[in-house]
Formats: sequence, structure tokens, C-alpha cells
Amino acid sequence: MAKSINYYRDFRAHLKALEERGKLVRVKREINKDTELMPLVRWQFRGLDEEQRKAFLFENVVDAKGKRYSMPVTVGTLAATTEIYAIGLMCKPEEISERWAQAQLDPLDPVKVGSGPAQEVVWQGQDLLNGHGLDMLPVPISTPGFDNAPYLTSANWITKDAETGIYNIGNYRSQIKAPNRTGGLFTSQHMGQHWRKCKAQGKRLEAAIAIGVIPSIAYAATAKIPYDFDEYRLAGGLAGEPVEVVPAKTIDLLVPATAEIIIEGTIPTDVIEPEGPFGEYPGYMGHRTVSPFLEVTCITHRRDAIYTALMSQFPPSESSKIKHTGTEKIIYKFLRHDSGNAAVLDVALHDEVSGSGQAYCVIKMRNATKADAWRALNASAGFTGAYAKICVAVDEDIDIHDPAMVNWAICFNVRPEEDIVIAKGKSPGLDPSSHPPGRESLEVRMASIGALLINAVRPWPYTPVSLPRKEFMERSKQIWEELELPPLKPRMPWYGYSLGAWTTEDEEEAELAVKGDYFSTGEKQTKQRQKP
Repeated sequence: MAKSINYYRDFRAHLKALEERGKLVRVKREINKDTELMPLVRWQFRGLDEEQRKAFLFENVVDAKGKRYSMPVTVGTLAATTEIYAIGLMCKPEEISERWAQAQLDPLDPVKVGSGPAQEVVWQGQDLLNGHGLDMLPVPISTPGFDNAPYLTSANWITKDAETGIYNIGNYRSQIKAPNRTGGLFTSQHMGQHWRKCKAQGKRLEAAIAIGVIPSIAYAATAKIPYDFDEYRLAGGLAGEPVEVVPAKTIDLLVPATAEIIIEGTIPTDVIEPEGPFGEYPGYMGHRTVSPFLEVTCITHRRDAIYTALMSQFPPSESSKIKHTGTEKIIYKFLRHDSGNAAVLDVALHDEVSGSGQAYCVIKMRNATKADAWRALNASAGFTGAYAKICVAVDEDIDIHDPAMVNWAICFNVRPEEDIVIAKGKSPGLDPSSHPPGRESLEVRMASIGALLINAVRPWPYTPVSLPRKEFMERSKQIWEELELPPLKPRMPWYGYSLGAWTTEDEEEAELAVKGDYFSTGEKQTKQRQKP
């Protein structure tokens, strides 16, 4: 069993930790959830460096018609920054990778408890149509001016396999359609397999949506793990303690005992209906689709519940950060351990300046042979969903989180005629290049697209990186600071280093040059003259 560590018993304990660390902004003024709330938070993703971003808590929320809500709204609390994500795991940013590795190796089964604050208040039946349905939740409009409704964004959908009973928790968008009905875009995900199994059996799929969960559940729900790996177990591994669950009130599912809000219901499998458009993670509006929907049977919540939203849409966003931070560690395990490729050192999914936290994948490799590189690239093409549509393998000296260095490797290590392959069979997800508007059928969304694989590992030893050697850069940095010049933020590579193709003669001549004895090299070269 994993070593026990402290973890948040509920979402509000995490919120308290953010405030204590100066990472939470409380907004007390009135804010319109339909036109002002999400645009306000969006500004920090379009106008601030990552380290300046924070979580937001809106205490005075109204809608476009002037309705006032008793529940406050939080945004950015899970992954506005890597530091906030780390606070959610109660670790340092540099410890996130190890926490994910440990969670996958030592998952913990959830523990069933008799009761929990998630069910302090229960609404069902006619209550749902008399002001205590989905309309009591202050769900913001994420992309005002383009979305066709408020959507649940931090919606952790809980279902289980009709044959095996194994649970799945996934974060999927959910269009609010009526006080007792919400959409769900999940057919291409693991939950979609649950739905199709129930469809084959001619029965409805039972589902619950948990909002305001402990961070480890939210992080597990957004990571792409194997189909039969229960996210409750992964969440327990991330926290170092089993997740507490209670039986739902109207369906046969176990739900998080300390969640802020639980929405219960059943999903018909004999009918689907229009859903969308909605601003999505690739940075474009998600098309109008036809999708399943949840008919709500019960809503439970804490007496003083807090509604949580997730900032998605144009990357970078909270959504891209929460998805790539966990999933890149899962891809790493898949490539190195499950595929047995010891040359793989790390994996990065880009969200800040390229990609969406899933489409652009970079694999760091050590002493990789051509076979090692292509094994890793082909395995990445076979990874679940639309992840790693563009995948690049690079050497270990490349900072895989720095797009400039990755582009450097692509420009000067790649021989296009040999090192680029297009593989078939990727899931398109919400990639707008997979089909034009007007063709959003289930069949089209389940079709495949290609993946671009680039082997940017150096094909042979190279000459040194053309920067001054490390000791000279370090000395000059001291002088820079003595001159009180602007503070430096060094980025790799900031000094030169050998890449194998450097002879003893090269080394000796370079040493003579820095000692001022370079004329001796010129004299030597006169003796090496030859006819052209």
C-alpha cells in the first residue's frame, strides 16, 4: 500500500490552502455569470504570464435576468497554473511527476462510508421543476456571444461498465437544457463505451455528475488512463489515501462523499438530440452535434455549496493545464514501462504556445537508436484518443517544454525524406480539421485521422552547440549582475557542450585560443597547406 500522506478531505480545504498561499482572488462585487464572469478570468490567460495567474472566487453572482444565486462560483482553482495544480496535490511543482508515477504503481480502492456532506440537502421529483433543479446552479456561460447555453465544465461524470462493474470518471461538457435535463459530449470517450454496452442490452445508463470534488479526483478524471483503470483508485493513489464514497440516492452508483454537488440521473440509449455549439479546447467553437442526454432524477449538495467551473476554450487554459499535466505522465509510463522502451526519459504535452495540452507531444530520449525512436513514436500514435496527433522524438539535451528548442531539433536534426511518417488511426476528438461544419454525426466523430510522427533525434554525433563553454558563461553572468543589468531568466541552452563530433585537436586549438596563443594554431596551419 502507498505511504499515507496528508490530503484534502474536501474541495473547500483546497480552496483555503490557495487563499493562505495568496493564490485566490475574492470578488465581492456583483458579477453577471452570463456575460462577465468567464471573460474576466479569461483575461489572465491572454494578458499575464503564468506565474501571475490566480484562482477566483465570486461571492455575489447574478444572471442576465437579474436572478441572484446563493452559491458562490470558483474558477481556476484546479489548474490555473502548475503551482496551483501542485497545491492541489499538496506537493511542489517538481514533485508532480513522481506523484503521478507513484499513483499509477500504487492505486488505492475507494472506501465506502455511511454518509457525507455531499448529501446534506436532497432534491428530487417535483422539487427539480420548482426552483431546485439545474437552474439553481450558477453555471456561467463560458464563451459569451457564441455558446448556446451555460455548460457544466468541471463536470466529473461517474458511470460503471454494465458487464464488469468497473467505474469510469471523466470530465465532459454538459449543456444545461432544462431544470431536469443536461447534455453530455462523451460518446468517443470511455463513458461512451459504457453507453454503447447499455444500448446493446436495451437499457439506460445510470450516471452521476460530481462538482466541487477533491483535486485528486478532478485530476484523475481529466487524465487519459486505460479503459479498465478505475479513476477512483487513481485518485486514491494521487492523494495517498482512499477516496470516501457514498451510495447515490436514486441510482446504483457510489459518489464522492465530500463533493459540493451531485447530480444523479439516467441516460436514454434509444434516442439522442442536438447539443452545442460550445467553445472548445482546440481554440475554436465546437460544432453543433447530436449526443446523448441525462434525465436528472436527483440533486444533492452541501448546505453552503460552492459551484466550481473550469476555464477551457482557447489554449492555454485551465483545461489544457489540467489535462496535459497528468496525461503526459501517463504517456511516459505507457512508452517507457508498458512498451518496454528504456530510452524514453520524459514526455511533454504543450499548451502555452503550441497545441492544446494534448495534440502536440514531445518525447525526450537518451542514446536512442533509430529503432528506439520509431518504437516510441509509433506507440504514441496508438495512444488513446486524440492525444499526440503531432509527436516529436528528441535527444535528452533538448528542453521538451521549450518550443524553441523543439523547433531547433526539428529544423536541424530531421531529414524529411527519412524522419517523417504519417500514421493512420487517431481519434479526431474535437479536432476541427477532421470534418467540415454540418457533418457532426456520431459516425463521423468516431472516425479516424492521421498522426504526424517526427524523429528529431540526431542521426549521428554532431559538433558542439555553438555557445560559449559553461565556465565562460557563468563568469560573464557574474559580471552582468555586478553591472546591475536587468535580471536574467536563463533558458536552455545557455552554454555550449559537446555532442560527440569534437576531436582532441579541436579541443586543444580552442584551449589555445582562450589563452591568447591562437597564433600557434595559424602557424601549424601553414604547414598543412595543399593545392586546391
